[in-house]
Order: sequence, then C-alpha cells, then structure tokens
Amino acid sequence: MNEQKLKGMMGLALRARQAVTGTDACSMMIEAGKCGLLLLDETAGIHTRKRFEGLCERTGTHMAVVPGGLLETATGCSGVTMALRKGSFADQIRDSL
Repeated sequence: MNEQKLKGMMGLALRARQAVTGTDACSMMIEAGKCGLLLLDETAGIHTRKRFEGLCERTGTHMAVVPGGLLETATGCSGVTMALRKGSFADQIRDSL
C-alpha cells in the first residue's frame, strides 16, 4: 500500500471512530485489550517510545513505527500515537506496513 492510501485508511479509521490519538487515550485502549495496532510516529520522544514498547509487549499488542509527520498529515491531529481498535482497519494497515 502506498503512503497516500495508508493516510486515507488512517483518516477513515479515525472518522469511523475505530481509532484514537493521544498518549492517554491510546494507553487506555491498549490496557483495556481493545487495541489491534498501535502506530507510533518516529519523532516520538525516547520516554514515550519506551513506555509504549513496554505496554505493547506486556499486553501482546502489535506496534509499528511510522515516518515522522505521517500521523499528523493523515489525521489532522498533532499527536504522536494512534491506536486502532481490533478489526479490519487495524488488520489492513498492519498488513500494508
């Protein structure tokens, strides 16, 4: 999947309420066991990266690092994390990465 299609899928998932952005909302979704894929912007700080690596490892959640600025351009949100609910959006995006 090319970057344009990936951005479209991410934006669509957010509009369909199948994704959340922001570190707190993402943490809550992961801890609740509802997260199918966590996207982490490569510009995220080292503490944020370690926090989510540990959280994803502990809960068995898939995590992917995306190019810097991709989350912001795809969603219009200025966060560095995006958690996708378990389901087809998470599966399609994970397969394309």
